[in-house]
Amino acid sequence: MVDQRGGFAGIESVDFGFRKQHRLQTAGDFSLVFADKRRLRGEIFDLHYRSQGFAVIFGPVGARLGIVIAKKLAHRAVQRNLLKRLARETFRHARRELPPCDLVLRLAKPPGNSLDRAARRTWRADIEQLLIRLPR
Repeated sequence: MVDQRGGFAGIESVDFGFRKQHRLQTAGDFSLVFADKRRLRGEIFDLHYRSQGFAVIFGPVGARLGIVIAKKLAHRAVQRNLLKRLARETFRHARRELPPCDLVLRLAKPPGNSLDRAARRTWRADIEQLLIRLPR
């Protein structure tokens, strides 16, 4: 039997979307996270994070993600876009287990020129490890 949303009745639908409420959108949001000065370092990424103190008042918003990939470190647009896609995908799959906090994933070191599968696996593993190490 199909429910009103088009899913199957009795089966919980899992939302893997990357909607507006899951993103850091303004420069002010990014500034608050960077000003908090909490950071986890990975192989090529840094994960800056800030707890959502307002979640106590307004209810938990859930984790929100911002991504910073500098042209200085990843010269080619193809590579920058690939890194952003990998970051969004990894975040979408891990979002339900993350605490309510604002995250900024920043490329800290040049990722190399390769775009092959091995490089993609390495980058994704780096992002996953940072999300796992995030304080709960």
